[in-house]
Amino acid sequence: MPKRLDTSFHKRMVAGRMDDPEFRAEYERARREIDQVDSVIRQLDELREAAGLSKAELARHIGRDPSSIRRLFTAESNPELLLVASIAEDLGAEVRVVPRSRRRRRPSGKAEATA
Repeated sequence: MPKRLDTSFHKRMVAGRMDDPEFRAEYERARREIDQVDSVIRQLDELREAAGLSKAELARHIGRDPSSIRRLFTAESNPELLLVASIAEDLGAEVRVVPRSRRRRRPSGKAEATA
């Protein structure tokens, strides 16, 4: 098992900067993005296990090197969307982007018209 990094300095630095509203907003945006990617990867891994496939078998099904699939499911990485879509397809699933709400930001400051 790989040795865990000591992140105490990083945690203290981030905690100190969270008082800055601009930093906090950007940090929280990045955290939401990472959480979404992690959620997709966990769901794909659950589907893989439910299908009874090893990581190596899944890699062969989608024509990828088994090491890339192992890294995807075991390391903190930033996966390629094409790889995620290939895995989802092989497992009988699909990747979707679902809006959180109907409200959108308007850069012009004009109110959004509703139909």
